[in-house]
Amino acid sequence: MAGPQDANGFKDTDIGPIPVEWEVMRLGAVFKIQQGKSLSRKYQQGISPYPFLRTANVRWGRIDLSKVDEMDFTNAEVEKYALRPRDLLVCEGGEIGRTAIWQLDTGTYCYQNHLHRLRPTREDILPLFYMYWMQAAFLLLNTYHGVGVKTTIANLSRSRLSRFLLPKPPPPEQRRIAHVLSTIQRAIAAQGDVIAAAKETKRSLMHRLFTYGPGPEPAPTRETEIGEIPEHWEVVPLGDLIEIASGQVDPRVLPYRKMVHIGPADIEEGTGRVLSPKTAEELGLKSGKYQFTPDDVVYSKIRPYLRKAMLPDFTGICSADMYPLRPKGRMSDRRYLYYLLLSEIFTQQAVPHQQRTGIPKINRNQLRSVYVPLPGNGREQSEIADMLDSIERKIGAEQQRKAALQALFQSMLQQLMTGQLRISRVGAGLKPAPTSQPAPTDRGTDAQHTG
Repeated sequence: MAGPQDANGFKDTDIGPIPVEWEVMRLGAVFKIQQGKSLSRKYQQGISPYPFLRTANVRWGRIDLSKVDEMDFTNAEVEKYALRPRDLLVCEGGEIGRTAIWQLDTGTYCYQNHLHRLRPTREDILPLFYMYWMQAAFLLLNTYHGVGVKTTIANLSRSRLSRFLLPKPPPPEQRRIAHVLSTIQRAIAAQGDVIAAAKETKRSLMHRLFTYGPGPEPAPTRETEIGEIPEHWEVVPLGDLIEIASGQVDPRVLPYRKMVHIGPADIEEGTGRVLSPKTAEELGLKSGKYQFTPDDVVYSKIRPYLRKAMLPDFTGICSADMYPLRPKGRMSDRRYLYYLLLSEIFTQQAVPHQQRTGIPKINRNQLRSVYVPLPGNGREQSEIADMLDSIERKIGAEQQRKAALQALFQSMLQQLMTGQLRISRVGAGLKPAPTSQPAPTDRGTDAQHTG
């Protein structure tokens, strides 16, 4: 499994070049593999119920316990299938190979047969390291390409899993690598909490602004058909305040072929953030689209409960499942329209309109009939938009920080799992790799690179 050593301290193996100090071993030689209990209605009678994990509970690098089902397990089955801290769970079906580690040491949890449990049989095997190895192998390195067995669905059999080749760095290096990667992952999780808190602040602020106005003190209010609003505001059908684009363009001809195309899937729900748009030419689009400009707000008519709207700063085209809306009349600030479309006041009215057949959506007439609160003057519209813009910028900045951490994790995962980056001790900084090896993303002062 190992070939000759090169001048940089690497050797060729069946899983690619690795440091000469590392070994290559088969998974079945260092882990005991146990598939879970088959799911059946006869085991869900509530006789001896225990929570059990499905593939949906096993994400890359984490266990999701937001929804956990129960199934009957006998005492012997509990002994066989109960999870222990440091057990690895590998998906047999679905996204095969997806791996996470079980860390809870309280309560009894079991697992079903579409999951493999890996339990190390040797003290020099660190499960956390191999959780990260599986992630790198499947998502970055393509080490186990084509491992799925094609039956009715792709699956990863126990025998095939047991034949997987694994790198085996010395145990101290396994611990150092796992420490670095888990530290970055904790930072990503913490950043996610910051973003969630900022989004909740935005939601609360929107409720306050549309109920009491933008003033430092709450304005006197009155009850209306859409709830409590400042008493000097009006309730107006949205159709009186907007124009909805009509007339489609051909995305196969210039200039539309070169324009960015926005579809519902390209907008993050509730935030308006554009994800990964492409041009009409890149997507090979043929059917008619709507054109929008920086004077418009683009709103997705599909599944209005997802609250997908965009405030474009460029001219482009959008799916026929979206409406370019242009403010008119007393709607003086398109940003106010944008935030209205994301608000609970709007969504609570839009959702009941959605058609019950096929994909839920709201049509033009229904959209026009939604009632919205209208401030007494344009200045208040702009003040509300300014305040919400401020928190949107904060959310955007925090999302960029999270994206940077995720990019760092991907880079470090690949470099550490291939030995391109060697860490001399836990807490050591990183220094540039020699020119014969790819340079790391982060740079510091006390690490050892091969080469």
